[in-house]
This record gives sequence, structure tokens and C-alpha cells, in this order.
Amino acid sequence: MARSDTPTPDDSTQNESTQGLPPSAKKLTVKQEREQRRLAKVEAFKKKQARAQRNRVIAITLSSVAAVAVVALIVTIVVTSGTPKRNPADISIEGVQTWSDVDYTHVDTVVDYEGLYGMNPPAGGSHNPAWLNCGIYDQPQQNENATHALEHGAVWVTYDANAVTGDDLETLKDALPSSYVILSPYEGLDSPVVASAWGAQVKLDGVDDTRLADFIEKYWQAGDVPEPGARCDGAIDGPGKIA
Repeated sequence: MARSDTPTPDDSTQNESTQGLPPSAKKLTVKQEREQRRLAKVEAFKKKQARAQRNRVIAITLSSVAAVAVVALIVTIVVTSGTPKRNPADISIEGVQTWSDVDYTHVDTVVDYEGLYGMNPPAGGSHNPAWLNCGIYDQPQQNENATHALEHGAVWVTYDANAVTGDDLETLKDALPSSYVILSPYEGLDSPVVASAWGAQVKLDGVDDTRLADFIEKYWQAGDVPEPGARCDGAIDGPGKIA
């Protein structure tokens, strides 16, 4: 039999041929491949778990923030709402005088409210076509313009400038709404403070008289005035307007 002159590699030659290769290029055994796949799956699972944990932390944080916001909103509503609003028809005010079917004709002349209706200050009746803009005044205002504002749902609080001054005047200002109200001095009052609305009036003993709050709650922006919801600005600013 002829002998081949081509040498066959021995084991040492084969080992030398693989010694210079990187580990990744070496052929793995079945067991090694199985372990490598397992480790890859474990690593992927750990990454998935880490992502899930991050998502849970984010969700918990957002939920906590939302819960705090809800609690803050509830507290705000409770604090600002206070006692539930009463039905105006259920509010009884001692000493309040009312007038029904009061005339609301527009006139360009001076109106004798005390002679015609027994009102001082006026609480309804014929009035000027231009209403007095709501606000705080430090001078007396024209009856006919202020009465028109009452027709729109405003409350007119008048005071004796000799009896209500300084801190008392500030107390009176603080007791009033920020809109649909007129505050002004008035000459010839027989009470320190008088609150008037369309068809209603109460004479108060002073700036701390609790009936003022009841009167405002009952008559401020009332729905039964001749022109409910009509504007209380955009017309005439009387003399001495400060706010």
C-alpha cells in the first residue's frame, strides 16, 4: 500500500491552532452553550425586573403626588366653602324693610325717593339710565345712578362719615364682596350704616352688626331684581372713587 507523504496533524498541532483564538471563537460544548443561554436569559430577566421596579417607583411617586393634590383640593374646598350656602328665602333678618312692585322707570330728573317710596337712601324706584359703577367711594353719590346699580343686583352700603372712620371704615370695607357692591358715605342717615338692595333695606347699629353679612347673603346679586346679571361696571364712575 502506498504511503501518503502528507503529514497528519497531531493533537499538539490542533491545540496550537486554537490557542491563539479569542474565547468567543472557540467551539463550546453543548453544556457550555446551554449555560451561556441560561446566563443570557438571567441577565435579560434582571433587566426586565429593573425596568419594572423603576416603573413601579414612578407610578407610586405619581400616585402620591396626585393624592397630595387631591387632598389639597379637598382642603381648599372645605376651607373656602365654609358653611354651605343657605337658601336666600330661608334667611330672616331682623329689622329689614322691603318694598314690592317698585317702579324702575328710567328718568333724567332728580327723584324724591323719600317722598315717593319712604326710602332714605333709595332701595329701588325710578332712576337714571346710566348706572353707577360698583366700587368704593369716599364721597356721596348721586341717588339716581346708584339706584340703577341696585337694579342689576348690587348692594349699596352707605355710612355716616362722622360715625364711621379709621379702623371702623376698614372693617366695613373688609366685610364686603369684591364685586357688585357700592360703598359710599351718605348724608342724613339715622343709623351709622345702612345696607340697601333692590326692594330691601336694613339699618345697622355699626360696622360689626352681623346682620350685614346676612343681608349680603340674601340680596347680593339676587335673581329677582329687574335686570339680574347685568353689568356693574362700564358706565359712570362717581366722584371720589378709590377702588
